[in-house]
Amino acid sequence: MKIREIIVVEGKDDTTAIQQAVHADTIETNGSAINTETIEKIKLAQSTRGVIVLTDPDYPGQRIRTIISEKVPGCKHAFIEKGDALHKRGRGVGVEHASPEAIRKALAGAQLMQEDVKEEITHDDLIAAGLIGGPGAKDRREKIGKLLKIGYTNGKQLHKRLMVFEISKQAFGEAVKVIRQEEKDA
Repeated sequence: MKIREIIVVEGKDDTTAIQQAVHADTIETNGSAINTETIEKIKLAQSTRGVIVLTDPDYPGQRIRTIISEKVPGCKHAFIEKGDALHKRGRGVGVEHASPEAIRKALAGAQLMQEDVKEEITHDDLIAAGLIGGPGAKDRREKIGKLLKIGYTNGKQLHKRLMVFEISKQAFGEAVKVIRQEEKDA
């Protein structure tokens, strides 16, 4: 599988894991303190070939995504589920621990941030959908993270992640309908 876009990862071990899964070029951020030179490389890559951001499913990985989203609009984002990125002996979480299959799945699900978001998702929308507070909220957040390909987040961070990735109210509503239907069928 050949990937046209350049994939932004955190380090050399991530690049190795990517290259075992697909044929692709990478840019390494070398951690969450992204310098100006790296941002300039990402901007150039975005303007010439496009960029897919694939960082670890943890706080530093999210911080890198946020910085890149602010400085380089229009990048695609791919997410590896936390369970697919755990070290076999429980020594951390990261892209470098993911199987080639999990990496290919994440890259296949990469989504472009939407340019025009008309209606913003509100905190009240999250409560009404049963995603914050109440029984089953954590499971619903896990499901919506998979459906929208934005990864799992806690209740406090869900709204922020929906805004960072500019998920439309329509896409959010459709995902909530799927979750409600699954709950009815169960």
